[in-house]
This record gives sequence, structure tokens and C-alpha cells, in this order.
Amino acid sequence: MSPGPRTAASYRWLIVVGAGFVLMLMVRGFLVQSYFIPSGSMEPTLQPNDRLLVNKVGVESALRRGDLVVFDGTRAFANETDYVKRVVGLPGDHVVCCDAADLLTVDGTAVKEPYLYPGDRSSDSTFDVTVPAERIWVMGDHRSDSADSRAHLGDPGGGMVQLDDVIGRVAMIYWPPSRAGVPGAADSLENILATNAPERHK
Repeated sequence: MSPGPRTAASYRWLIVVGAGFVLMLMVRGFLVQSYFIPSGSMEPTLQPNDRLLVNKVGVESALRRGDLVVFDGTRAFANETDYVKRVVGLPGDHVVCCDAADLLTVDGTAVKEPYLYPGDRSSDSTFDVTVPAERIWVMGDHRSDSADSRAHLGDPGGGMVQLDDVIGRVAMIYWPPSRAGVPGAADSLENILATNAPERHK
């Protein structure tokens, strides 16, 4: 017995829905990925148990200071774990901490960081680095509780993350619903970009 018109239509509908679901999973894996925040190293911007959508498209060519990025820490931090941190220095940047006002400076410009965890300094440890080509300098917003580029200055690569280890940029927090939204911009870092020649960051 052949299926009736209603049954045939139901089969077609199931095939379309199934194909759409498979396509969504493929797109999700290639273009967008979900991540879970397990620690407080990025507080208050990102909090433990936040779930993020990370944009994996065109990351290397479009990174800006202040971006929140997810990266593979295998080479930079000698730890086979994905991390999320804030981009503070791009290739060619001179990043120093701290100046007389206890502020981080990038290429000689003092950076006010309203996203820092309340009560934290720009850094409890001092550093003076120039970011090599094809690498970035990253820091957590909870500076007193973040093992970031500063903690790996003595490692091969000096704590700098290679651009091709960057998985993507944080696009939004989607869970819990009470925190859903796009993390605030880091204007004080982003605006430094306009003072530098673009070719330095290629």
C-alpha cells in the first residue's frame, strides 16, 4: 500500500526539518560555537556559568584591542584548554604596566579600564613588552584572579597568543536569560587603534 497524500507530505516535512537541523549543526560548528565560562577570571564582564556564542568568521583579519576572544592555550600557555581573555595588545604594540597613575599604557597612551573587577589594579605585576608579529597580548578583567599573558612571560613565546590559535570573538552571552546580551565595548582600548598606522597590525 502506498502512503496517502497526507502521509507523504508528513514524510517530506520530516526530511526538510531533519536536513535543516543537520545544516544548522554544520553552520554552528564552522561559523559560531557555544562556550561555557567555568571561572571568575573575566569578572565582572563574564561570570561563572555564563554561556557564550563565539563568532569564528574572519577573526585574524579583524581583531581589535578590547575584543573578547576564545583561543587554544596549548602553545601559548602550555595547557590544552580553551581560554577567554581580552585583547590588550595587537602585533607591534608596546604594552607597559604601570605608569605613575597605576594605569596600563599601550603605545604610550594610558588606558582607563572600567571593565576591571572592582578593587583590582591594572596589574599587580609589572611588565614591558612589545607584541611580535602574528601574536596578541591578552589579559583577564579580574586581574587578581587571571592567569593570562602576564603569567607566561617566561614561557616560550613570552605569553603571547599566536593569531592562528584564536578560535573566535565573543559575540554575545545567551544564558542565563538575566544576563543575555552583548558584552560592553572597551572604548579606551579600541580608540588607540586610530592613532597607529594600520599596517602595524596586519
